[in-house]
Amino acid sequence: MALLTLTVNGAAVSRDVAPQTLLVEFIREHLRLTGTHSGCDTGQCGACTIHLNGAAVKACSMLAVQAAGASITTIEGLAAADGAMHPMQAAFNQCHGLQCGFCTPGMVMSAVDLVKNHDCSSEGKIREALEGNFCRCTGYQNIVKAVQQGAAAMTA
Repeated sequence: MALLTLTVNGAAVSRDVAPQTLLVEFIREHLRLTGTHSGCDTGQCGACTIHLNGAAVKACSMLAVQAAGASITTIEGLAAADGAMHPMQAAFNQCHGLQCGFCTPGMVMSAVDLVKNHDCSSEGKIREALEGNFCRCTGYQNIVKAVQQGAAAMTA
């Protein structure tokens, strides 16, 4: 076992973990933050996307011990302290950018990263930036609309 210390959603966390524990397993099973989903376990679907030190990463593609000392934000950490949704969460809700909801947490986390760190000036750029996140329900049209609306709210 290894002692893992990091910050998750603004709170200091220390837990003993087996060295082979994936970060997604640590988040879901050790911290009980189940908004981060485990879909493919190969880093292809994006359901496990979180922010690690401000950048979007797929939590199924790294070991928990690799995040030692880092700051992690999960979908649960996006909302304001008073419970108000993050502008991107609100946009996904308002634009019907979800159906079954399985991909939504990872999609929202990727969309927030897109707005903060990449070019989201056109539908094509949004689609290109989100290509590592799969949705098997929506066809992406409303997801793109949600990202556009969320980006406008985040940069206003």
